[in-house]
Amino acid sequence: MLDVVNIGFGNIAMTSRIIAIVTPDSAPLKRLVSEARESKKLIDATFGRRTRSVLVMDNNFVILSAITPETIMVRALDEEGMATKLEKMYSRSQTKQEEEPID
Repeated sequence: MLDVVNIGFGNIAMTSRIIAIVTPDSAPLKRLVSEARESKKLIDATFGRRTRSVLVMDNNFVILSAITPETIMVRALDEEGMATKLEKMYSRSQTKQEEEPID
C-alpha cells in the first residue's frame, strides 16, 4: 500500500517524500515559498484559504496546505496506529512546559 497522507481538500502527499512540515510564518520559509514559486516548484493545495503549513519534499517541490502541521502529522501517523500515542506524548510535554516556572 502507498504511504500517503491527506493534506486537505482531497489532496494527498507521499509521506516517504516529505522532508519537513513547517509553519509558513518565518522569513526564511517565506523566501523558500517565493523561490519555489519562481522556479515552478510550488504546489498550492490551499484552495484559496490561509496557508497553515508548508511541506518540503525531497525533490525540491514545496506544497502549501491549509491544514496545520500537527494535523498532517497525526493523519500520517494515524495510518500506522501511532497517532494516539504521539498525541499523549505531545500533550504531556506541553503540560510539562506550562508547569515549569520562568525566572
